[in-house]
Amino acid sequence: MHPSDDSGVEYDSSASIWPAFGDLMACLFGLFVLFFTWMIMSQVALNADLLSERQTREATEARLSALQSALSGPLNSGQITLVNDRIGIQGSLLFESNEAELRDEGQSLIAQLAPPLRRYLMERNVALMVSGYTDNRAVSGNGAFVDNWELSAQRALTVTRALIRAGIPAHWVIAAGFGEHHPVAPNDSEANMAQNRRVEISPVPRPPTFYQPTSLERASLSAISDG
Repeated sequence: MHPSDDSGVEYDSSASIWPAFGDLMACLFGLFVLFFTWMIMSQVALNADLLSERQTREATEARLSALQSALSGPLNSGQITLVNDRIGIQGSLLFESNEAELRDEGQSLIAQLAPPLRRYLMERNVALMVSGYTDNRAVSGNGAFVDNWELSAQRALTVTRALIRAGIPAHWVIAAGFGEHHPVAPNDSEANMAQNRRVEISPVPRPPTFYQPTSLERASLSAISDG
């Protein structure tokens, strides 16, 4: 028996359920579609991030491999280190204590580094930052330098000028002195202090410039590239 209203007219109560049930299913299906779309978009974004990260890692590895190959001679002889694109040179190899003039051994090393570095800079379109560092002991001796800031900056400039004399274009090199403020080891022993007295050479983005190389410089760079 079907229920009836006050007028006595019978009606089927189950008939009113189906529209509501249909609306509920439509909402559930819509939510499923939205969730499925979100999952697909998240997966696509994740894949893109992973691809970008892999490409960045491969580019970094290729850059490091190229630099290692270019500097294989000094690396194999132990004259320099190469960590994360940063070329490290012990200060004692380059300078006497509290001095900023290159030793003969340092002159020879810089002359050896310049040609492969110049090719690397040209191929990668980057510049070099030459950074000087000291230990935390106060400067002493003839009083040529006020403090470690000045000593480290002058040493960086000395190496920079040596690289330029050896053929690196001047507008591709940046010099900076950091004094004792970025040690790689505690200044608690002679061995650790020797590690902190160093010069580092690292590739950096080439700053924008309006400099135009001379015809002689262009010919020289072209010859290097062809070689």
